[in-house]
Amino acid sequence: MKKRIAIPLVAIIAMLACSSSTSAQTNIVTVTNVVSVMVTNVVTVTNVVAATPAPAPAPATPAAIEMAKKYPWASSVSAGLTITRGNSHTLLYSGAIATDKKTPDNEFSLGASGAYGSQNSIQTVNNYGGFAQWNHLFTERFYDYVRADANRDVIADLDYRFNLGPGVGYYLIKQTNTTLAVEAGAGYQYEHLGGEYNSFATARLAEKFEHKFSDRARLWQTAEILPQVDKLQNYAVNFEIGMEASITKTFSLKTTLDDTYQSEPAAKHYRNDIKLISGISYKF
Repeated sequence: MKKRIAIPLVAIIAMLACSSSTSAQTNIVTVTNVVSVMVTNVVTVTNVVAATPAPAPAPATPAAIEMAKKYPWASSVSAGLTITRGNSHTLLYSGAIATDKKTPDNEFSLGASGAYGSQNSIQTVNNYGGFAQWNHLFTERFYDYVRADANRDVIADLDYRFNLGPGVGYYLIKQTNTTLAVEAGAGYQYEHLGGEYNSFATARLAEKFEHKFSDRARLWQTAEILPQVDKLQNYAVNFEIGMEASITKTFSLKTTLDDTYQSEPAAKHYRNDIKLISGISYKF
């Protein structure tokens, strides 16, 4: 910012006249003062704020690392194969994968399985499905859960069936080697069965049992019933029982019996489907 100030001062002083008797003389004095002042003010203000780099992600705390080590995911994959040749010409193979994790506050379970079979080049088995369940424990025994199921069975004319819903559960037995839990909840089912689309609300009653004879052998059993809320005569029952015996630290022999009952199946189809599967399982 610049300022220029000019101040002129003009003073004219007098005329002094002296007269004598014989002559007259006039004197004129002119005084001019010109003052020029140049004032220059330059103000510069600069604020520079250096950018602060984002903090690096905090490393995992020792408690989190210890939690991951103490409560790891336990996973397994299993497969079975049956082939006959001669008087009969059959093929049956199956596979499954399961993983679960349990902490003092949460339990996670996920699984998927499928089977395919044929006899004399005619397809006799073709089904697969999966589930996911999350339990949140309020106490050591009481919990709520959210569960999702998806299934497909080509032989039973079931293109797909989805079921999703919440519920509550309680451990009647919760010991180191033995657990027994009961569950009750609600859900919504959407399916394409026998060429028809259906969707309706369901209830769910279930129980889960497991007993470990040792570190090398265990028995488990699950059952659930899913009735249609506004039509109780339409319901599905899923039952499973199995045994597993270790042959090494990571490999084991596994036998499972699955029974699925549908009270109102597709036209010209049976209500009951039973599968007995034996195979080998790998834990990781």
